[in-house]
Amino acid sequence: MLDFDLTEEQVLLEQSVREWGAREVAPRIRELDRQHRFDPAIVPQMADLGLLGCSVPQEYGGAGMDYLCLGVASEELDTSTRRSA
Repeated sequence: MLDFDLTEEQVLLEQSVREWGAREVAPRIRELDRQHRFDPAIVPQMADLGLLGCSVPQEYGGAGMDYLCLGVASEELDTSTRRSA
């Protein structure tokens, strides 16, 4: 039988991205979208969370997470920013 539950690492990633997205991205996303602008200050924050190179192996400078982690992070960021729109 397949186990579709998230691992502890995946749950922690989901929570971290949710909290960060709600705190740092969601309050500004509407205005950034209106201006067709991207805030480059977000990039170092994403790096701190391990979101850049999420599924790239650690020996190549990535976070070494699996592709499900990448999907979880992407979905959570999308969901947390939609709540504010």
